[in-house]
Amino acid sequence: MKTYMAKPGEVEQKWILIDAKGQVFGRLASQVASILRGKNKPEFTPFVDVGDHVVVINAKEAIFTGKKLDQKLYYRHSGYPGGLKTTTYRVLMEKRPEFAMQEAIRRMLPKNKLGRKMLKKLRVYAGAEHQQAAQKPEALGL
Repeated sequence: MKTYMAKPGEVEQKWILIDAKGQVFGRLASQVASILRGKNKPEFTPFVDVGDHVVVINAKEAIFTGKKLDQKLYYRHSGYPGGLKTTTYRVLMEKRPEFAMQEAIRRMLPKNKLGRKMLKKLRVYAGAEHQQAAQKPEALGL
């Protein structure tokens, strides 16, 4: 029996709508990263982008367990000596919840050209309205 390898032109990519309301932030991010990568499909091939397009709505209503909102930190660096800046997730979720979700998902994807291509198929919105109604995304309950 031969092993099936997906080819880039043969893969059918669907649009999936995920509501983050009441979902645990990290678990949701890992499931979205898995869908973007295509690991939920039987034709998964590690070196081909077989994942689906994902639209995440209500990112600001994702929940954190325990004391993570106050204790978990987001780090960024300016590139200069002593330029490390930290922000708690409580502040980050109040100001830019879609950025927090997108960064969590980005860090779970491969760190190469293929990962950057997968990240372009992700759309995150803080509220319930989204701009991908024309693509008719299928709602997926996680």
